[in-house]
Amino acid sequence: MPEKHVVRPKTENSNAKSDAHRDVEKLRSLAHDLSNSIEAIMQASYLLSQAKLDAGSKRWVQLLQTSSDEAAQINREIRKLLRAMSEQ
Repeated sequence: MPEKHVVRPKTENSNAKSDAHRDVEKLRSLAHDLSNSIEAIMQASYLLSQAKLDAGSKRWVQLLQTSSDEAAQINREIRKLLRAMSEQ
């Protein structure tokens, strides 16, 4: 007699993994969107740095460039961690 296929309910551990996977995917999507925003800021700061500005304005542009570079690096690290988490 053939064996019947039994559908077992998901365990709590399985549900937690599913929820975690869904959360990681959402975070990856948000990190991607953040990358796009940071890229726009970096491009704008580059264009501003090419303009003729007074010393005070140049300092603000330098701060903008440094901060956007740091934000991009942090976002790359976040995306790297999220990729690793989604491969598990």
